[in-house]
Amino acid sequence: MKSEIIEPTGCLTGGIEVPGDKSISHRVLMLASLADGESRIHGLSKGQDVKHTMEILSSLGVQLDEIESDVLHIQGGALKEPSERLYVGNSGTSIRLMSGILAGLPFSATLDGDGSIRKRPMERIIEPLERMGATISCLDTPGVAPFRIDGGGLKGIEYQMEVPSAQVKGCLMFAGLFATGDTTVIEITPTRAHTEELFEEVGLDVDATSTSVTVKPGQPKPFIHKVKGDPSQAAFWVVGATILKGSEVSIKNVYTGHARDGFIDVLLRMGADIIRDPVTNDLNVASSELVGTVVEEAEIPGLIDEVPILAVAAACADGETYFKGLGELRFKESNRLETIVSEIGSMGMKAEISGDDLVIQGGKLTGGQVDSHGDHRIAMSCAIAALVSTNPTEISGWEAVSTSYPDFIADLDALRK
Repeated sequence: MKSEIIEPTGCLTGGIEVPGDKSISHRVLMLASLADGESRIHGLSKGQDVKHTMEILSSLGVQLDEIESDVLHIQGGALKEPSERLYVGNSGTSIRLMSGILAGLPFSATLDGDGSIRKRPMERIIEPLERMGATISCLDTPGVAPFRIDGGGLKGIEYQMEVPSAQVKGCLMFAGLFATGDTTVIEITPTRAHTEELFEEVGLDVDATSTSVTVKPGQPKPFIHKVKGDPSQAAFWVVGATILKGSEVSIKNVYTGHARDGFIDVLLRMGADIIRDPVTNDLNVASSELVGTVVEEAEIPGLIDEVPILAVAAACADGETYFKGLGELRFKESNRLETIVSEIGSMGMKAEISGDDLVIQGGKLTGGQVDSHGDHRIAMSCAIAALVSTNPTEISGWEAVSTSYPDFIADLDALRK
């Protein structure tokens, strides 16, 4: 297990480009694999999660070639039955979205992942995919990976999601491309709209409203796409620049589409100095004093991945910050509701869990020894917290960061002063 020691620092200054958006990277790779012809994707995320999606697509017969620097050429359109289990590593997006595609293909395939993936709930995709006509068999424990999908012969359905999830929505939208008739997903709480946006971009027939999305069967057209910077990774530098006095940071070309900029809205009402450039998509951040706020349950789907780093901001704010309705955090790479409190709490953050809510009292962070619990966002949030702590912080399990942001330390070194 690798450890990383983060020293307190004075401020963060300069410009930076964060990795390509991870959620979009998965989706454009999958759409390119289904398109009949060559697609080109610029600026993909280079994290392990996206590499697992690429390896799965290669196992399904898709040709992927990086002919130019940072440009991937994909020849899709003819997926074949794999000869081995398809391994997603730690990627919940990979296993859920690929399940939708595999449910529509006329062969069998088995999906599996690491220990964390084998604990994450899959019944939320299994049940609607079986309603559409797929046969899914969990091989060890009901409702979790590994599971085998016998696909083909799907029919469109109308399905209301019980839990707000862009992954479940995306899974059913991909399955709908292979179904007879329309597939409609109804949302009580709106979630990220990546899949809808990208389906429209590649010529698929999508009808999206504020509460539902309907997909007609079809095949993507080959396309060229440049992936913008990942706002979930930008959030670490936004919070770091906000809480470190004297900081000024510009984060280049960040995607801030529907339900991805919720963390910015929360930080702005806490008093953060953040300016979004609508032309360049840059985020320009300067240090500021923060005050506590209430984050309502309806906001959580739009900032679910940023809760750990928002907890760091809350720990540095004046007063109390109240996060409502964080139950879904229990089913991430770690039980994030617990690991936020145990790990950032061990650095001096005062916090308590009340049901599915999290209450944080602002104060001073001291640093110390923490464990990532195999969770990249916990590791990086602790690293940002370490910058304002009074003592160095040793983070064990640092290798988890490679799933999404392998160059995090290099970017930190480029900004720290």
